Amino acid sequence: MRRKNDLGQDPMGPLILRLAIPTMLAQFINVLYSIVDRMFIGHIPEVGDLALAGVGVCGPIITLLSSFAYLACLGGGPLFAMQMGAGHKEGASNILSNCLRMLLCMAAGLALLFFLLRKNLLWWFGASQDTFPYALTYMTIYIVGTAFALMATGLNNFLICQGRSGLGMATVVVGAFLNIALDPVFIFLLDMGVAGAAWATLLSQAASCAFALAALTRPSMPVPLRWGRFDPAVCRKVVTFGMAPFLTYSLDSVILIALNTVLQRWGGPGEGDALLTCCSIVQSYMLLIAMPLSGITLGCQGVVSYNLGAGDARRVKSALKNIFALCLAFAALMLVFTHLGSPLFVRLFTKSDLLAPRSITLIKVYTAGLLFLPIQWVAVDGSTALGQTRLALFCSLFRKSIFIAGILLLPLFLPAASAFCAEPLCDVTAACMSAFLFLRFTPRTIAAHCQNVDSGASPGI
Repeated sequence: MRRKNDLGQDPMGPLILRLAIPTMLAQFINVLYSIVDRMFIGHIPEVGDLALAGVGVCGPIITLLSSFAYLACLGGGPLFAMQMGAGHKEGASNILSNCLRMLLCMAAGLALLFFLLRKNLLWWFGASQDTFPYALTYMTIYIVGTAFALMATGLNNFLICQGRSGLGMATVVVGAFLNIALDPVFIFLLDMGVAGAAWATLLSQAASCAFALAALTRPSMPVPLRWGRFDPAVCRKVVTFGMAPFLTYSLDSVILIALNTVLQRWGGPGEGDALLTCCSIVQSYMLLIAMPLSGITLGCQGVVSYNLGAGDARRVKSALKNIFALCLAFAALMLVFTHLGSPLFVRLFTKSDLLAPRSITLIKVYTAGLLFLPIQWVAVDGSTALGQTRLALFCSLFRKSIFIAGILLLPLFLPAASAFCAEPLCDVTAACMSAFLFLRFTPRTIAAHCQNVDSGASPGI
């Protein structure tokens, strides 16, 4: 695989594959951070199932914390790529340096806030007397490494935006494989239990962060990372562009928090913890689908924004079509695997004859609308790449509102486990709405922007 990609000249189909496959694999490997932790935690002697439920409560809260990285990287990424496409490397460098500042400031503020609120958050969002000690241990240690988590995610996107998808994948691989190596050592050999899993994750994210920084500061990068100057106007524009993807990922976390809370409340003593253990397994499986899928769309945002900045409407449309086709193929493959391989996946987490069959059934229910997900992903991330932030935000919020309504309303009339049906319900409904809006407004946006470029107007921020 070539190390460099020409976003403005290379044939679109092979280019999308070269950009998407490394980022898809990187996201897939990134999933191993949480999945491997949960696999080992679930097999801790005597307390594995309870510890897994506790870490499951932490999962959405940690994802909410990490989602702030997307405010900078997915807000700055399209702007950065547009500047590169227009040949304005100084403008691109200014965006990159200000996104670095945003990541550092957010990391410091969020670490303090979440540390002070961590106990309340765990009690509010699904922890029980039995699972709280495990959740608190994991959460406290993870918060210490907030800066590493945000920087690794945020800076990695700017490698991909410069066509360095291989380096972007390497950033994730370094951390993921270190995590896999450290987990059994810390959890079992050193007998650190849940704390060992958390420390392994923290150290792995630190390694990914260091790798991303080293790669971005190399002089050979098209736009190397420099400290630059603080520009409030750039930061405001980045926040405007990044608000839609940030809300998409952060509200996903809020929804999962709501799901945990509903399962604990309506499940009651004993049953609530069992449902949370199943939910942790189901969410781990869903990460195998959602993260690589987002890896395809996010990894290819740069080529869409680059060619939009260059005023090439034909290549923009070709990129969007190729991205959707690849997403649909991946979703179809995962749907087949769901029905054939989910029993094997579940057994990686628990050997319980009660929890395993329930988890398998719930995975199949949760992924029933899987073939509709590519529409939603391309609509939201494609709109963001095109600068249609309001459209991306509406599509995202529409899906979340249906999801949260299903989680809250279904258990009122049906058993607590019916909350899992909210996922396929929102997948189908939101995809139909997003497809209609995207096809209605996107062609106009592309034509208008490319006309401005042809007339000599600057795509600058």
